[in-house]
Amino acid sequence: MTGKYIKCIEIESLWRGVRHIRWNLQPGVNVLSGINGVGKSTILRKTIRRLTQGRDELERNYSALGVQLTFEPEEADSVRFDVIRGTDRPLVSADVVSRVTEARLHTELDWQLYQLQRRYLDYQVNQSNRIVQLFTAADPEAQQKAAAIAGEKAHFQDLVDQLFEATGKKMDRTSNEIFFFHLDERITPYVLSSGEKQMLIILLTVLVQDRQPTVLLMDEPEISLHIEWQQRLLELILDLNPSVQIIVTTHSPALIMSGWADRVTDVEDIIVNA
Repeated sequence: MTGKYIKCIEIESLWRGVRHIRWNLQPGVNVLSGINGVGKSTILRKTIRRLTQGRDELERNYSALGVQLTFEPEEADSVRFDVIRGTDRPLVSADVVSRVTEARLHTELDWQLYQLQRRYLDYQVNQSNRIVQLFTAADPEAQQKAAAIAGEKAHFQDLVDQLFEATGKKMDRTSNEIFFFHLDERITPYVLSSGEKQMLIILLTVLVQDRQPTVLLMDEPEISLHIEWQQRLLELILDLNPSVQIIVTTHSPALIMSGWADRVTDVEDIIVNA
């Protein structure tokens, strides 16, 4: 059964027999802070590994992984989730990947964008199918509901255009794939700056969740982002998907400056025993 969000992350041993972790989470925003090396990214990595394991694999490997997740509702054994990472390292075998994909991919952010393009197309097909079903069923509110569904994509495009306005970029709204216009030239998302790519990846990931309950795990996503974008990041995510649970590690005070200070947990505060 698929749950709505994670209620608690419990890690038996963060590092070789020390630091038992128990982190009680809220359904909305959860920010994990702490000094370098305290274990923020390790907690996130272990949680992601647990989420990617199937039932049989989990039963075989629990003692090795040592991660227990409690979901809402409690009888659930999984959740929908997405992962965002902040690094933009060169892509291994970029030439080979580019030949296979017919796209010029050079970094890990490029590869994430390429994969999201596929999800974006699927999302649009699903939206179209939902609109057709509304009119087929002769729903008296079909027109209003269809406009709301179509408006979700347009709202995403409006947000991206607003964020990229300072550099003169606008989304191409005639294409089912992601393209931009810049100085009268049509460009791919792979030529954007690292910060623009990172923000686009985050917002596009949230859009294609289709407003479904989803856990979004982000490890220092602010690294490439301008400080104003850092300040707006959490509100933009929740705007696109009010049903998302955010679990994020950060070193940036800007990320919580817009009213999220009460959602911050220090790693030292969730250690049961050291």
